[in-house]
Amino acid sequence: MPPAAPARPQPPRVAKIRQPFSLCRCIAISLLTLIIIVGITVLIIWLVLRPRKMVYSIENSSIHDYNLTNNNHLNANFKFTLRAYNPNKRVSIYYDNIEVKLFFNSQPIAFNNIVTPFYQPCRNVTHLNDVSLPANDVALYEDIARDFKTQRTGGAVEVEVKIRAKIRFKVGAWKSGHRKLKILCTPKVNFSNSRKNSKSFPCDVDI
Repeated sequence: MPPAAPARPQPPRVAKIRQPFSLCRCIAISLLTLIIIVGITVLIIWLVLRPRKMVYSIENSSIHDYNLTNNNHLNANFKFTLRAYNPNKRVSIYYDNIEVKLFFNSQPIAFNNIVTPFYQPCRNVTHLNDVSLPANDVALYEDIARDFKTQRTGGAVEVEVKIRAKIRFKVGAWKSGHRKLKILCTPKVNFSNSRKNSKSFPCDVDI
């Protein structure tokens, strides 16, 4: 019987090298997961609330006690009604610390920071009546005074009304922190104590 063939030597086993734990990879996965969760949450909230932009306009504008002196000093009382419409079904609004400024040709001529704060429910129209902006002995630049007099002959002047307010949103029992609301309106204001401009002038809104 032939002798048995010698056993082949087994190749040495190579130990598997484990990849070192990657802290950066773990952080990246966690951040990605968090972003996805936040995104899904925001989408669900948006689908439930369906938030819509508020709508504002100027109505019933008029000028009282107008006087523009020979040395271009303006005295007048500008009055108007601000119409605020909240079209949202589930979002109500708190208006805090409302400031109103009036400009003519970019020159500030009147200011009011005592407009009464108010709360606006869902799907509500609120009118802020007789918002008063007094111009007391305001010195106008010569070219601006000239433009003011020219528009005066036509019976009305176009002004800029800038409104800033701190607002809070309310959904159920939850209330948001303060956010800044900016409103820009460009109404034409009549020079008549007895006749208001009943036309409605829409405003631009920025939140």
